[in-house]
Amino acid sequence: MRTNQPQTIYLSDYKAPAFLVDQVDLCFELFEDGARVHSTLSMRQNPESGSGAPLELHGDSLKLEFLALNGTPLLAGAYQDEGDKLVIPEVPAEFELAVVTWIEPQNNTRLEGLYKSSGMFCTQCEAEGFRCITYYPDRPDVMARFRTRVEADKSAYPVLLSNGNPVEQGDLDNGRHFVTWEDPFPKPAYLFALVAGDLLEKRDTFSTCSGRNIELRMYVEPRNSEKCEYAMDALKRSMRWDEEVYGREYDLDIFMIVAVDDFNMGAMENKGLNIFNSSCVLASQDTATDAAFQRIEAIVAHEYFHNWSGNRVTCRDWFQLSLKEGFTVFRDSQFSADMGSPTVKRIEDVTLLRTAQFAEDAGPMAHPIRPASYMEITNFYTLTIYEKGAEVVRMIHNLLGEELFRKGSDLYFERHDGQAVTTDDFVRAMEDASGRDLSQFRLWYEQAGTPVVAVTDDYDESRGVYRLTIRQSIPNTPGQTDKKPQHIPFAIGLLNSAGDPLPLNLNAEERNGPLERVLELTETEHSVEFHGLPERPVPSLLRDFSAPVRVQYPWTREQLLFLMSHDPDGFNRWDAGQRLAVDVIQSLLGAPDDAAVEPRLVEAYRHLLNDIELDQALVAKMLLLPSEAYLVELSDQADVPAIHDAREQVMKHLAHALRDELVACYQRNLDQGDYQLSSEAIARRSLRNIALAWLLHIDDEQALALAGEQFDNADNMTDRLGALRALVNSGFEHERNQALAAFYQRFSEDPQVVELWFSVQASSDRAGQLPQIQQLLQHPAFDWKNPNKVRSVVGAFAGQNLAAFHSPDGSGYQFLAEQVCRLDDSNPQIAARLVSPLTRWKKFAPHYCEQMKAALERIRDKSELSRDVYEVVHKSLAD
Repeated sequence: MRTNQPQTIYLSDYKAPAFLVDQVDLCFELFEDGARVHSTLSMRQNPESGSGAPLELHGDSLKLEFLALNGTPLLAGAYQDEGDKLVIPEVPAEFELAVVTWIEPQNNTRLEGLYKSSGMFCTQCEAEGFRCITYYPDRPDVMARFRTRVEADKSAYPVLLSNGNPVEQGDLDNGRHFVTWEDPFPKPAYLFALVAGDLLEKRDTFSTCSGRNIELRMYVEPRNSEKCEYAMDALKRSMRWDEEVYGREYDLDIFMIVAVDDFNMGAMENKGLNIFNSSCVLASQDTATDAAFQRIEAIVAHEYFHNWSGNRVTCRDWFQLSLKEGFTVFRDSQFSADMGSPTVKRIEDVTLLRTAQFAEDAGPMAHPIRPASYMEITNFYTLTIYEKGAEVVRMIHNLLGEELFRKGSDLYFERHDGQAVTTDDFVRAMEDASGRDLSQFRLWYEQAGTPVVAVTDDYDESRGVYRLTIRQSIPNTPGQTDKKPQHIPFAIGLLNSAGDPLPLNLNAEERNGPLERVLELTETEHSVEFHGLPERPVPSLLRDFSAPVRVQYPWTREQLLFLMSHDPDGFNRWDAGQRLAVDVIQSLLGAPDDAAVEPRLVEAYRHLLNDIELDQALVAKMLLLPSEAYLVELSDQADVPAIHDAREQVMKHLAHALRDELVACYQRNLDQGDYQLSSEAIARRSLRNIALAWLLHIDDEQALALAGEQFDNADNMTDRLGALRALVNSGFEHERNQALAAFYQRFSEDPQVVELWFSVQASSDRAGQLPQIQQLLQHPAFDWKNPNKVRSVVGAFAGQNLAAFHSPDGSGYQFLAEQVCRLDDSNPQIAARLVSPLTRWKKFAPHYCEQMKAALERIRDKSELSRDVYEVVHKSLAD
């Protein structure tokens, strides 16, 4: 049973499992009122852990019906059922354990273990869901081969799936049937999967590099039959890319994907049977935006890449979660960059990192990439584990270079295939393959917090020497102070007054140094001199965001404008524009309403709008002002309404000043043919919709007509949603309501599109004030049992509609507390994630932080608080 005083688990307490499992034989009897699970475990004592330990098996919400040791039934006195644990005091060195449990998937609102979604049975076993199915040593370092038989009513559940390859099937009495699956590769229980339902099957094939033909299958509800093609193509692209870039070939005869509406996560990499949240795999031109297509491609790739970086080599314990997730996020990021624009992909990754992960690093839930402790493991599926973990792998890749990194990954897979290992094992493989000593680099896994790199410079005109002094520091985080300097790869370039890159000569004798250098910072302070410079250069620092750090340098507005126009590093060109916009917006905080907006910002954006030679995908990114969330992150005591007003002032000033250029941009980027998903077409749609949004922000009548025409005639969801979003954020209330009604009427039968409809309103300060949010919760299409619906309304309101959520009267905070308490009883994983906007209450101005703290205390005082929410709330309220 769950308790409101969870126990802290420490990495330092890790011990090898006392018992190992060689073979698991499962039989699932599925019924409408529950499921009977027969489990037979072939077990033995672990020679590495000694003998004499009792057998302890994890369990959660199970009804034990039968227990036998080597064929002999065990009576109640021969074991102890402790609720979350089954203990058998005495077992032989090798034995067979038979267990029969009864579970009720139809009542499983936590969506962990085996549950029912839209009439189908499905599983989610990561991290600790398998213990909700049967008693088992549910830990990732216990790896076994699984053979699974699934039995169910044939008419209601014609499709029966599990891991591996199908080896037997047939009909049973009473209209039932069965299929038996066998997975030849040992795996931890968290990778087990089962699906049973009335599903449509889509088939394709893939020929591997060695000539093996792999069957590819997607299973969806019949209404989604036209939404499978893109994900299937993305899967084939992923398989080919992994062969070419990492030398990884698929190993089973079949690879399967199933789309599920009710799912706590985005997707799950179960061996050979990936289960996806429907929103992360189903797409068609009429129902998915360009961003959704790109997200689906990345997630399909991510889950497929896990076949090696997560399944064939898995993590020893949950403290090593980034071993599989950080490495695989890096791999899917590489893939996405190769499929599209590397610069735009880098901008998107860093935007998420700087806005959300840096906030996590600076908050009460800050933790190292390899945490030292946790209470509830589901709370540690975080941006630190995934995104920062990926950045650390990226740094290794950049330090070693592509060739040596590939040698390191080959060695890692070869050395540890079929094993459960640690982040140290990963780094050691990179060291052994490259000859590099990464001892200091390991601090990235051990120390929490975002390093701050402060840069000062000096130019000696008489000697032509430019000197950089770089100091690094890492802020204190919960449980960690006085941190050691880390190994930081810091990429730099220098530009002359004409915008040309300068050679980086490290001494007077050097003449043709490289145009970019990666400085390896290892000390608290580092100095470097560049020689032979005829004038003071403009520094381009942390190129391509070479490390996940905050850079402090006293750039002037003139320098930022210069870098915006001239920096050959696309990422830094974008970053200079962001820094300039931040500086202008921050200068207006607390200023009079008629305070002037920096005129050079207008000219910089005018130049962007007129620059048709620059990569238009990059132009689209550069035209986006820094988000309110990022501006909050840069504040010491954030006053969100004031930040919102200052940003609005800048946006409206730009839109008014650039009205003609925005209209021209819109017209220039109209599609001239059929819908395409090429980089060029995506960039055109992005620019067109940005221009339309800015024009409607100032209630431009011509833009209103353009939006209406685009909404009515769009042949794709990107343009239709772009017009809808622009109308929703405009002052044209009548047209806004008309468009919302028409959109819903057209797509009311499509759950994924209805989620977009909810989110557009909940994230808008015009359409998503608290009374409107309350109305959305009462809408017939809203479903508290569906995590996507909850995220699209409650999550979008609290996480994206910052001005409304941070209402001065505190009503937004109390609303969120109410919803968290409600969800805690049914789905504590989702409830714990929704708490996040309240956790950094100390970040905000006094009036706001006091009310945010009160909302947290209200959640804390709820009776029967889950472990998930308990950990987040108590850490947030700790001094």
